[in-house]
Amino acid sequence: MPSTSPGYSITVRVEVPAGGTATAALTSAVGTAGGALTALDVVESQTDRMVVDVTCDTSGETHADEITKAIAAIPGAAVRKVSDRTFLMHLGGKIEVTPKVPLKHRDDLSRAYTPGVARVCMAIAEHPEDARHLTIKRNTVAVVTDGSAVLGLGNIGAAASLPVMEGKAALFKQFGGVDAWPVCLDTQDTDTLVEIVRAMAPVYGGINLEDISAPRCFEIEARLRELLDIPVFHDDQHGTAIVVLAALTNALRVVDKRIEDVRIVVSGVGAAGNAIIRLLLAQGAGEIIGCGRDGAVHSGQKNMDQFRTWIAENTNSANLAGSLKEVLVGADVFIGVSAPNLLTGEDIATMAKDAIVFALANPVSEVDPVQASKYAAVVATGRSDYPNQINNVLVFPGFFRGLLDAGVSDITDAMLIAAAHAIADKVQADQLNSSYIVPSVFDASVAPAVAAAVRGVATAQG
Repeated sequence: MPSTSPGYSITVRVEVPAGGTATAALTSAVGTAGGALTALDVVESQTDRMVVDVTCDTSGETHADEITKAIAAIPGAAVRKVSDRTFLMHLGGKIEVTPKVPLKHRDDLSRAYTPGVARVCMAIAEHPEDARHLTIKRNTVAVVTDGSAVLGLGNIGAAASLPVMEGKAALFKQFGGVDAWPVCLDTQDTDTLVEIVRAMAPVYGGINLEDISAPRCFEIEARLRELLDIPVFHDDQHGTAIVVLAALTNALRVVDKRIEDVRIVVSGVGAAGNAIIRLLLAQGAGEIIGCGRDGAVHSGQKNMDQFRTWIAENTNSANLAGSLKEVLVGADVFIGVSAPNLLTGEDIATMAKDAIVFALANPVSEVDPVQASKYAAVVATGRSDYPNQINNVLVFPGFFRGLLDAGVSDITDAMLIAAAHAIADKVQADQLNSSYIVPSVFDASVAPAVAAAVRGVATAQG
């Protein structure tokens, strides 16, 4: 049975006969059905009956139904209600706007709003650069999407992508102290999207592009960087690349190999794969082979877009053709940002000694992590229920914190590499091992370290 997850946690409110065996029966029913019991609370009690909230993690909606049926089958039990705890968390949204200044009496109002606010408006009209100091612009980021490539869900549109963008905004605030707001645009026309973002940019100190399909995302980012005087960062590309480089830096330390000497196979040549390849090359990686649906990307292929053409021209020096499984033979590193269940443990066994496997497809990895661990020295995933979770939350809060603090508009490879090194260095030498190559996403020291690294590069580059 698949492993349980807090993402599929339920609370079953059930009425059962009072007595010493009632809670034992509930515990047994959940365990027999494969659930992971996390809480059992008596919310109402009478002489002969009591009401109990049974909370447990499940592996999915079907599994949750099975557990509920097992509870209902207890003699004398009556299920009153089943609550999905994930949906409960999202009720009414996950973020809100809170005033930073007091608004308790007339004097407060006259300064925060009319008539006093007019003086501030005119000061900005005369000196537009002062908007950064006198408004929310200095600490606010727009999380922009069109919902065309939501992680694991695909093209679900603007409205359906909003819960993801809300979550992103919450993480910005929690880990980086950055005020972020979801901007889900109901258009997938590139020109329209670029124009909307250009027009709304005066409010924001930075733009975080999110879940926009490739290759459109490359053009959108490039055009916005050209048009705007604030930083534009596509997290699916550069955030992923940064955290992958950080994890790979430490994984190579574990197996005592150098990035210049290893052969790296990247499965997935969309937004994330393209950015990973470019950043690894900027860091001095030796041999890289990118693989798409048709296998290895090489110069002999036809009808490639400009981004795959760039990959073909700058990687795969031996011009190898073949499937992912074929080019994986003898490779030192596998990085997957593609699709589930592409490989087996036996495929990992064909890699070089002390292989490194990053299987980052979510929620189902390119290869089962347990099977991969039988043959690879280091295994990482994008999931929270296995060691070495490679998660962009290690990057974007601190990265934008640094950009906003430095007041820069350009994002350079040097900043990306510095951020990766800052993350990698949060794992001390005496902590580093095959199951701990990146710090915890809840390590409060990571975002400040990334911010400091970005500020340092910005200062050095003027």
